[in-house]
Amino acid sequence: MQFSRMHKMSDGTQKFYDQPVQKLASKNWPPHQNIDHQPSSDDSNERARLSVDTFEQYCTLESSSGTGSHGAPNSPSTASFSPEKTQVSWPNQQSYSSELYQSPDRTCGSPVSGSCITQNENDLRHKLRELETVMLGPDLDTPAMYNVTSPKEDQISSESERWKCLVEIISRGDLKELLCACAKAIENNDMYAAESLMAESRQMVSVSGDPIQRLGAYMLEGLIARLASSGSSIYKALRCKEPASAELLSYMHLLYEICPYFKFGYMSANGAIAEAMKDENKIHIIDFLIAQGSQWIILIMALASRPGGPPHIRITGIDDSTAAYARGGGLEIVGQRLSKLADLYKVPFEFNAAAISGSEVQLENLEVRPGEALAVNFSMMLHHMPDESVSIQNHRDRLLRLVKGLSPKVVTLVEQEANTNTAPFFHRFLETMNHYGAIFDSIDVALPRDSKDRINVEQHCLAREIVNLIACEGAERVERHEPFGKWRSRFIMAGFTPYPLSPFVNATIKTLLENYNDNYTLEERDGALFLGWKNQAIIVSSAWR
Repeated sequence: MQFSRMHKMSDGTQKFYDQPVQKLASKNWPPHQNIDHQPSSDDSNERARLSVDTFEQYCTLESSSGTGSHGAPNSPSTASFSPEKTQVSWPNQQSYSSELYQSPDRTCGSPVSGSCITQNENDLRHKLRELETVMLGPDLDTPAMYNVTSPKEDQISSESERWKCLVEIISRGDLKELLCACAKAIENNDMYAAESLMAESRQMVSVSGDPIQRLGAYMLEGLIARLASSGSSIYKALRCKEPASAELLSYMHLLYEICPYFKFGYMSANGAIAEAMKDENKIHIIDFLIAQGSQWIILIMALASRPGGPPHIRITGIDDSTAAYARGGGLEIVGQRLSKLADLYKVPFEFNAAAISGSEVQLENLEVRPGEALAVNFSMMLHHMPDESVSIQNHRDRLLRLVKGLSPKVVTLVEQEANTNTAPFFHRFLETMNHYGAIFDSIDVALPRDSKDRINVEQHCLAREIVNLIACEGAERVERHEPFGKWRSRFIMAGFTPYPLSPFVNATIKTLLENYNDNYTLEERDGALFLGWKNQAIIVSSAWR
């Protein structure tokens, strides 16, 4: 959930969903597509190789997509998808378990069987014709020479069952099932099944529909971008109109108001900082993603009323240049805003601007001074830092070690509770569907489905994250969430110990939730607070020292 980042988009969101449906029963085999293919220097040899690969793929149909539905009430599907454990399989094909820590990383598809390699072109045509006959029925106008009995009847039968399964998925019309089967087909490099499933899904998604239809629109866009693009060009496939900075800021503010996720994060972090600093006269707060600086307004007002007078507060705000777009200017805007507030409440205040990305932060950027009690805030920021799976620099753990070396009195962490960092593509797809599905569901009770404001909030504050999770890999994938258990391990390895949140903070947040839908839940476990929707954790807040 990227409340504080610019979401740079281009025109034409609907374009993907207005295309005609492909006919599954087409007798024209689609061109072979491989997103991992890199052109060689010998074009003629490459074309010959791709031709063989294409015939082999569609003759054996070894690469295939999966079936099942993502568990949901009133779903017509009989199967179930879950990020905890899911079985996705075709008849007579190996099943793949989606247990995140036990399953092999299958992102390149299954190998093509050599059993169908023919001796000459006529044999290949015969075999393709036999497969069409099994799938589509005999064509009475075709010369009898094509109506021969295949020597591989068992293989043809297996392939027909596989395609029958694909037709059944489409006929059930369960959008979750279609999207998940499409993702599995892409993981298996089964482009024909993927394109057929995407064509059907296009007719069912809608940015003004129910939560799964709206989420499905952006997840489908991610699948299309994954197939069509690579690297930095993937973002160009996200066809959403970039709003003016004032409009984008208004969408962010609306999301802040209609859902308690960000207020929860701000209040829990501020509570931990206020508790740790209650006897300090000089406080230095380092915020690694300050955005608009809204989090510190309430804290400054609270510290102004402290018995004995307010402390001297210095805030170092870190933010890269992209956030300046939503603000309409640089970090000086945040500094001026907070300085005026501090003057109003007679709080001694300084602001230090560090206009750099988190991965670029070094000790000298933080301007730590002797005699100041230090608090560090990581709010919705660390999951953007590449870890050891992306870069040998491992900025995620480097920043934690850097901060630990400063001996802070308290470090606050607010993150989305999701497992999308190192999970293979299909498991990450399921996790994205579960996590953002709950967020879209919670937005659904706050704003009408035909609300233009709701469409803009989802499109400009959430869609870019979803597409990045599905379409991108390697360094281009910046959305890399981890569950709290993993963050806990990272903090402990960096030398931190838990700093339990006080009962007063818990009570304050419970009072906050009274203003929202009853389906929001609050749970305290493992030294952290989890805010959820219908018992699915969405945001987790913790403190360390």
